[in-house]
Amino acid sequence: MDTDAATEAGWQKARDDGRVRPELLDLAYAEPRLRRRFPWVGMGELHFSRTVAYPWTWDVPFVLSEHGGTYFVMGPSRQESVGRVATAREAVDLVLERLPDE
Repeated sequence: MDTDAATEAGWQKARDDGRVRPELLDLAYAEPRLRRRFPWVGMGELHFSRTVAYPWTWDVPFVLSEHGGTYFVMGPSRQESVGRVATAREAVDLVLERLPDE
């Protein structure tokens, strides 16, 4: 499977997983710079990797969908907090602002 096909399959797997809100997935997928990244879900967090195979890269902030409807953006490591926001759009924007050059 080529990289593009693997990435697209990753997006479908993230949707099928059910731990990440559909609106967050839709907004992230709509952004070309994120859509090119391989998405993976861990502990309900949406991550974006430059590689399609494990181990995935950890150079991009990730988003946790919190109970109550808010989003918490962290990263790139679990020890780094970017901030809590009210909407999926704000969460995606925070990730995009911190997206490293490819």
